[in-house]
Amino acid sequence: MSPELTELKALLDREATRINVPEFALSDPVQFPRRFSRLQDIEIVSFLCATIAWGNRKMICNNCNKMLGIMNDSPYEYMMDGAYETLDDSLNIHRTFFARNFKYALRGLRRIYENHSSLNDFAAHHHVAENETPSWQLIAMMQQEFAYANCGAMDSRTLPTHLDGTALKRINMALRWLVRDDGIVDMGVWSAIKPSQLFIPLDVHVGNTARSLGLTQRKANDRKTVVEITKALRQMRPQDPIFYDYALFGLGIEKAVE
Repeated sequence: MSPELTELKALLDREATRINVPEFALSDPVQFPRRFSRLQDIEIVSFLCATIAWGNRKMICNNCNKMLGIMNDSPYEYMMDGAYETLDDSLNIHRTFFARNFKYALRGLRRIYENHSSLNDFAAHHHVAENETPSWQLIAMMQQEFAYANCGAMDSRTLPTHLDGTALKRINMALRWLVRDDGIVDMGVWSAIKPSQLFIPLDVHVGNTARSLGLTQRKANDRKTVVEITKALRQMRPQDPIFYDYALFGLGIEKAVE
């Protein structure tokens, strides 16, 4: 490892360790799946909360609470009972995410759970870990199930539809929660994908921080940039590169506030 890379690793290790503490979960959407112990509940809440995780963090958390309230804090039972079908399509859940999008997601998830014991089992069944980019492969498989459950319709508010280009930020974040297993913030309840196979959840702040640190020269926050940044992070921490998401997030937020 070059002296420059060694110095960068020391910075990222220090910042990630500072941010990756139990208190982080108190103001982050990861707090919601952490409330549950059953795998199916954890998966459903992880997916749904990550789906609406854009914008102001306080608003995101308030609306995750709203969504759990709609599900009577029993997400698996609520989904399998089909109780969501009585919701008014125009009910607003988060910004431009409405009950019609929520229902689309739950129909798709229900179809998956009718045929698999868990999303982890679904991912394993489709051998997503054998793909170079497991998260994109997982969403490709989920798209098929969701479309089938919704009369062939696609819904970009629920699942990204342009997989060749999308950074897949929210799904990569949900997978960080489900796969990383250091026992601090992330839950590590999945076995279908290894921590070494995760990709950085890329948003504007993380992208800008990564550029300032020389992790990428690309200007677009797209799939190619995610792959490039993650490749650089794997040089420093091959078995758990997305540990550094905490560092890039923390540094990015601090710069945004300055």
